[in-house]
Amino acid sequence: MPKNLVIVESPFKIKTIKKALGASYEVCASYGHIRDLPKSQMGIDIENDFEPKYITIRGKGEILAKLRKEVKKVDRVYLATDPDREGEAISWHLYNALKLDEKQTSRITFNEITKNAIKASIKNARDIDMNLVNAQQARRILDRMVGYKISPLLWNKVKRGLSAGRVQSVALRIICDREEEINAFVPEEYWTLEAEFKIRDKKKPLVAKLSYKNTIRSEAEMNEILSGLENARYLVKDLKKGERLRKSPLPFTTSTLQQEAAKTLNFSTQKTMQLAQQLYEGIDIKGHGTMGLITYLRTDSVRVSDEADKAVKEYIKSSYGEEFVSTSENQAKSNKKIQDAHEAIRPTYVEFTPDSIKDSLSRDQYRLYSLIWKRFVASRMQPARYETFSIGIEANGLRFTSNASRLVFEGFLSVYTSEEDEEETGIIFEGLQEGDELSLLQLKKNQHFTQPPPHYTEASMVKTLEELGIGRPSTIAPTITTLLTRRYVAKENKNLYVTELGEAVNNIMKTAFPSIVDVNFTANLESLLDCVEDGTVNWKTIVSNFYPDLEEAVNNAHNELEKIHIEDEVSDEKCELCGRNMVIKYGPHGKFLACPGFPDCKNTKPYLEKIGVSCPKCQGDIVIRKTKKGRKYYSCINNPECDFMTWQKPSGKSCEKCGGVLLEKGSKLVCENASCGFVTAKQ
Repeated sequence: MPKNLVIVESPFKIKTIKKALGASYEVCASYGHIRDLPKSQMGIDIENDFEPKYITIRGKGEILAKLRKEVKKVDRVYLATDPDREGEAISWHLYNALKLDEKQTSRITFNEITKNAIKASIKNARDIDMNLVNAQQARRILDRMVGYKISPLLWNKVKRGLSAGRVQSVALRIICDREEEINAFVPEEYWTLEAEFKIRDKKKPLVAKLSYKNTIRSEAEMNEILSGLENARYLVKDLKKGERLRKSPLPFTTSTLQQEAAKTLNFSTQKTMQLAQQLYEGIDIKGHGTMGLITYLRTDSVRVSDEADKAVKEYIKSSYGEEFVSTSENQAKSNKKIQDAHEAIRPTYVEFTPDSIKDSLSRDQYRLYSLIWKRFVASRMQPARYETFSIGIEANGLRFTSNASRLVFEGFLSVYTSEEDEEETGIIFEGLQEGDELSLLQLKKNQHFTQPPPHYTEASMVKTLEELGIGRPSTIAPTITTLLTRRYVAKENKNLYVTELGEAVNNIMKTAFPSIVDVNFTANLESLLDCVEDGTVNWKTIVSNFYPDLEEAVNNAHNELEKIHIEDEVSDEKCELCGRNMVIKYGPHGKFLACPGFPDCKNTKPYLEKIGVSCPKCQGDIVIRKTKKGRKYYSCINNPECDFMTWQKPSGKSCEKCGGVLLEKGSKLVCENASCGFVTAKQ
């Protein structure tokens, strides 16, 4: 009969942990949270010092009953939920729901599901950390207050089913602000000049760029520069040779793993976390049984245990040679608080190379494990070393420069490369000397236009939220997923676009709840939650200071905000079934046309809003349409017969320079042809 009971969150961990601890331990799972605030009400006693009202989650009664039976059979209970705030709170809820004896109950945590780590956690068992619990409680209650106070307002002013969230609403605003920035962006013309020179026995020419103190804004300016270079002599003014090191990367944190998996594997943040969870909890490896392959996946630390550091350096020495082993400490530069109780995300056993266990993993598990394994090994290797060359060339008082580099020692690049890693670049111009005259092949002038800031992707959104101090490793991925699920944001070709619904919700939040969607306010709240974790701030102080302002803002919004009530707007479209004028309604995907005779007549069809501009191709009406995912664009009403389409709003005016369509961008009208560059003010 087992004398000890270990309770974990996920049933997938049971086999691995049981194997590590032996017959005197029974292992059971809580399947995540077992208690939470009720869904039917806010569940916070405002009058009684904001005391939360926890209830057993529906469907968890049987699990609790089973756990109670197991508790009675053993002498000691170990609560082994995840090693973060959420896990600490689950342990606390289990302690209370199971009415455990304090003297017979211990809290254990492990950063990796390995035999050594699990046994070490038993030796270092401790009490539940109430600071961690209270930090989680504060976050949960703040989020509940925002959701349950503001969401009903959105139902009343827009439509049922919408939601507001403390972090979600800020993230939506950040995406909306970027969209406005892109829409208002007016490109500016500029020119660059390249000179190509013949270098002795080289097949490829040496390409040097003009270094000019001012931006060249027009072709006329460029032609003036070219006229000054007619019959000029091109002399080598200076030559420099040097060395540059490219540092090995840091091991992954949750944020950097999500970013890199999005860029290199095209994984969504949600998919990355699901796969990482599987690798952490354990995979059945042929010949070894079920094993946890990576350390805990929710972390903002790059710390690595001494044991793991020693093991990976031994592996590098035996596999690549001693000269590849890093001799310096690879540390992140950061002023923000990191939860250094966790390690970075790394493989639990470096000797399990990706290819050696490939047959035991799914394709996507293998790809993510390879990324984690290679990044960790690379983090303990020497930097890549480049030989660098630069040349300065002068002609008629103007200076041209060229740079080149050559990889002379691979270092970590022998294991891990990313999009940022450079290939060998440029022509290596060895053999030239100062004062040499170069033979000009040609001068190439190039027209360019400045580009708007890029749309956010999931990867860049994760990076931005982390840099702004909004959210934590466990919350950023669910935040982005919620925005996509609610259809406030659409994802197309990796880019995130705001939908019509997202714009409506964001405008209400900015108008009625400016502090909720204020980046600095939200980041400050995250810092206060960190202070609760440290034990320096009482969690109820944060909640009691937050609630009165929220309550006042909600009351003002109910009284002052106009209702977005589109369903009563009558269109000139006739219902083909009953002849009534169809009305415009607002659904989860935006506007649509519906027959007012519902429920007798249930006819609906897409709403095509005319913008009062004729199509430049066929003179039909230009209408607003949306992609399947909700992104807005403008096209001809005669589509698909007419293929005119643009993402920006057409003005109805033609370009004076090339005859193209002028598009509205903020206070300017810009030609649709990027090569034209014509810009004028709106009249």
